[in-house]
Amino acid sequence: MVKYVLKRLGYMLLVVLILSFLMYMVYNMIPTDRAAAQARAEIQNNRQANLDYDELYAKYQRQYGTDGNLFIRYLRWMGVYPFSPVNEWDEPELRGLLTGYLGRSYVQNKDVVDVVMPPMGNTVFINIFATIAGLAICIPLGIVCAVKKGSKLDTGVQVFTVIGYSLPVFIIAILFIWIFVSLLGWFPAGGMSSIGKIFDNPVDAFWDKMYHLALPLIVMTFCSLGGLTRYVRASMIEALSLDCIRTARAKGVREKTVIYSHAFRNALIPIVTLVIGWFLSIFSGSIMIENIFGLNGVGRLYIDSLNKSDFEVVLALQMFYVLISLLGNLVTDIIYGLVDPRIRVNA
Repeated sequence: MVKYVLKRLGYMLLVVLILSFLMYMVYNMIPTDRAAAQARAEIQNNRQANLDYDELYAKYQRQYGTDGNLFIRYLRWMGVYPFSPVNEWDEPELRGLLTGYLGRSYVQNKDVVDVVMPPMGNTVFINIFATIAGLAICIPLGIVCAVKKGSKLDTGVQVFTVIGYSLPVFIIAILFIWIFVSLLGWFPAGGMSSIGKIFDNPVDAFWDKMYHLALPLIVMTFCSLGGLTRYVRASMIEALSLDCIRTARAKGVREKTVIYSHAFRNALIPIVTLVIGWFLSIFSGSIMIENIFGLNGVGRLYIDSLNKSDFEVVLALQMFYVLISLLGNLVTDIIYGLVDPRIRVNA
């Protein structure tokens, strides 16, 4: 097991290096020059100072690390090549991904970590509730539908899940806003807290936040039900048709034991992939939901950063998702070996 994990980590490191190089090159092909824009803005704001454009341009190039060829700039971004000193008395400085420095947001003029962390916290907070609620509904519902295949309950759930699976997210969100906001008036239409309210008690602030997030959570949970319920149902139907299940029933094993101990264990292999993907997705934002409900999440930040050419933030998020995806694949393979002894992960 240890040898397998170390080998996979080595492959992951190679993949990260290749993808980081490709992504950096792609985003640097976009015709934007922050140093030139900053130099022009400073001259525009200080017209009486008679500033030299070339000097300012060179200064901001050194500050942003954009002096030198593209490969040197990539090495600076990774943190293995020093930035040129902005002033003659400064020392060359190593700062990049490998040193824990993710860059500085050009738009917000803050470190990328400070820009990303608040939206990331909101996204994780929202997605944890939606993921737990979705799994708590989908897995038992899929098992019941598989056991009662062909019944009225199974037929009704199948119709319901097909409708939910087929409708676009924005249509469901607008429909739920119409029902729960316009008609019933149960929830606010958007935002993450009451405007103008200051809470002295953290508990009151938490419940106010949950009140505003209730409708987005309901929409996210509803949108996720169709796919996973059908997936669990199909896996369980296949598992219940195995010879070992028929043998267990013939031996007089209790039906609950057959379903939840024998059949569900065999159905876990395809389900595990989807479930782990769900848990990994708590770090990724839902662009549509966050924009419709006005939530300050990662998806909204990602789109805003792309629109404003704030590529330091975009690259940091891209690298984070690359790492999450690679770690997710490794965790999935390890869990395969835990839920099914026939699978070996020590090769």
